[in-house]
Amino acid sequence: MAAPAVEGAAVAALRSVMHRVRHAAGRSGQSSDRVRVVAVSKTKPVSLIRQVYDAGHRCFGENYVQEFIEKAPQLPEDIEWHFIGHLQSNKIKSLLSGVPNLAMVEGVDNEKIANHLERAVASLGRNPLKVLVQVNTSGEASKSGVDPSGCVELVKHVKLHCPNLEFSGLMTIGMPDYSSTPENFKTLSNCRIEVCKALGMEQQQCELSMGMSGDFELAIEMGSTNVRVGSTIFGPRDYTKKQPN
Repeated sequence: MAAPAVEGAAVAALRSVMHRVRHAAGRSGQSSDRVRVVAVSKTKPVSLIRQVYDAGHRCFGENYVQEFIEKAPQLPEDIEWHFIGHLQSNKIKSLLSGVPNLAMVEGVDNEKIANHLERAVASLGRNPLKVLVQVNTSGEASKSGVDPSGCVELVKHVKLHCPNLEFSGLMTIGMPDYSSTPENFKTLSNCRIEVCKALGMEQQQCELSMGMSGDFELAIEMGSTNVRVGSTIFGPRDYTKKQPN
């Protein structure tokens, strides 16, 4: 009888997270309906995702392409799926064809990936794909992401040369242990200011995806519009069956 208790716990945890998001948004002076919660379900079974879906949540994220394309077809088509993290160019076609309801890629960290995504979306004839440009805000060599100094150029490339991609904003993953600091969030916020200035965009047109289970409230208080919450909703992860990206 243990499994239903765990599944019930995930739904209760989701409600708690949404409550915390509303309060954090209130403290930052923004409307909570402008903050998207991506429930990150990597390594978690379809049955558990379905429980959270049945509780009314629609936005989920995955990190491993193989796992993603196995799970997505088993779940309802109205899920708004996000791919999160570094995407290898040789996995792009299988991801896009395997997850037709992929809503967003978080994130694009170089022109090569942008060009591969552009060609794949065009060849499939699907709707334009929303993308976030991933910025390495921590300076850690182990983290994917464009250096903040190259952020504007990469965004320009997506906007000017990739008509099948819809530039939606910026994202950061933070430190090697996935924690972030206020400095990481500030760096991303500053990148948004530069991007909007260079491209004549309103800041509301450029999302900030920052904040995870350990720091999503701080991230929202610092302007995040997209938080990626996994273990706080679904419980600790079992990486023994970890898939290559």
